[in-house]
Amino acid sequence: MHRRLVSILGALLACAVVSPVAAQTFPARPITFVVPAAPGGILDQSARLVAGELSKLVGQPVVVENKAGASQIIGAQAVARAEPDGYTLLMGSIGPNAAHYGVYAGKLPYTPADFTPVVHVISMPNVLLVNPAVPASTVPELVALAKAKPGALVLGSSGTATSGHLAAELLQARAGIQFTHVPYKGSTPALTDLIGGQVQVMVDNQVTALPQIKAGRVKALAVTSAQRTTEQPAVPTVAESGYPGFEVTVWVGFMAPSRTPAPVVDALHREISKVLAMPQVKQRIAEMGGYTMPLSPAQFGAFVRAEIDKWGTVVRQAGIKPE
Repeated sequence: MHRRLVSILGALLACAVVSPVAAQTFPARPITFVVPAAPGGILDQSARLVAGELSKLVGQPVVVENKAGASQIIGAQAVARAEPDGYTLLMGSIGPNAAHYGVYAGKLPYTPADFTPVVHVISMPNVLLVNPAVPASTVPELVALAKAKPGALVLGSSGTATSGHLAAELLQARAGIQFTHVPYKGSTPALTDLIGGQVQVMVDNQVTALPQIKAGRVKALAVTSAQRTTEQPAVPTVAESGYPGFEVTVWVGFMAPSRTPAPVVDALHREISKVLAMPQVKQRIAEMGGYTMPLSPAQFGAFVRAEIDKWGTVVRQAGIKPE
């Protein structure tokens, strides 16, 4: 008994000594950002924006690894099971780290307790898009078309319970219409098929969609934010298109595996926050139509918990089920 107690106390003392030292020397090797979606989307763009500057700041390579599939569950699961040493971070978001807990209730290979929120990176609006061949230029026109042909319009999304899918489901519930949902492994392939006409409707991040909107390859009917955006001042909100109170924004932030030492989490938060404060990074975030919330790890954790509750309610009300 005495030996066991000594052993336990020794282990606790070792942790107390090692953690500050580890934080002082962190990072001592490459850091990996796991993006649970295909290259090109907002998660990928956000991760690469931070990775390049963070690598120069800390003097270590920062690798972006895309692990797409299963509505971003594969990538999230990989980080949940990773060593809690701060060297593997998830590019977390509204889907796998909030709405999924309602959609896949009790069936996910991870729980909120498997992650430690580190830092918020960006929040931004989505935009409701249609293929140019769709005879609708406003939300009311799209709703009328969908009501005339229930299920005929195919909705593409970057994955089940991603922000775009949630916004589309919420619109369907509010408008009493039905699309046929086809989830993709990320925004880029879904947007490609929208342009090609394989799907007719999509709700995508504004930053990803804007070049295609400007090129006339897709039509923007409305943005999902509470106000119109600077980038598309002529495009109305869904709320002002007949659905008061409608608001869905995508958020992105870094998550570490649970049990990552607090000093390491603090070091990551501090260094990534420095990156987010850089003029060139702030400019790029503004160009993306987004903004960063200066939250501590604890505040970001509280934000994520509130999002889990919020989207759990939306999922139940909209009847969103796994695809």
